[in-house]
Amino acid sequence: MITDKEKAFLQYWEQNRDMENNFGYKILKGLPMAMVFGLPIILSVIIVRLYFPEWYTKISQTTPGMFITAIIAVIGIILFTAFFNMQFRWETNEQAYQELKIKEKREADKINN
Repeated sequence: MITDKEKAFLQYWEQNRDMENNFGYKILKGLPMAMVFGLPIILSVIIVRLYFPEWYTKISQTTPGMFITAIIAVIGIILFTAFFNMQFRWETNEQAYQELKIKEKREADKINN
């Protein structure tokens, strides 16, 4: 028997599955969680660069252009994490939806027979 919670999920997913499969939606929806992991890295690199510029270049032996490269790389990681986190969540919801549809069909077949 399909519970009320499962019925509510089926209804929700039928209405929202196409919208949530959009690339832009996945990036925007996943961005807050990805920023939780990426923002501290960016902030620490910026703070070290601003307050200890001599130490940064001596210890790391990098050129000034590497600072921009590191920031761009972290932003890329943030976008990658945002997209694939939401892609995983979408696929999980889609799998649950397909399983519930099969369960619903089996119950309907039992009742009709």
